[in-house]
Amino acid sequence: MPTVKFVNEKIEFQVPEGANLRAEAKNAGIQVYSGVNKALNCHGLGLCGTCRVTIVKGIENASPMGLKENFTFHNPFPDPRTCLAFIGNEKNMRLSCQTRVMGDMEVVTHPPLNWFGDNFFS
Repeated sequence: MPTVKFVNEKIEFQVPEGANLRAEAKNAGIQVYSGVNKALNCHGLGLCGTCRVTIVKGIENASPMGLKENFTFHNPFPDPRTCLAFIGNEKNMRLSCQTRVMGDMEVVTHPPLNWFGDNFFS
């Protein structure tokens, strides 16, 4: 069984292979949404982009990015912050609701926006 470690929360647990990252985080009591998005989100349909996470280790153990997830990251509606957060993090940012765990990984919830860093304006 793959092990998922949530870095910010300092929680590590095992999940069945192929498990949905958002569902398993929710079962473990980890909140992938922040602020008003705890109530206003698409409930795992991959449309809002508010459950975005950064996979800092083990990105190769995540399911491939699908069309819906790719569309959400490249279109600023309904939340433009999703598009902005994706800039510079294309290789390791994912929507937890669209990610299947295929092996061990380390995940950072609530990744910050890089408003003034090198990646934003490059």
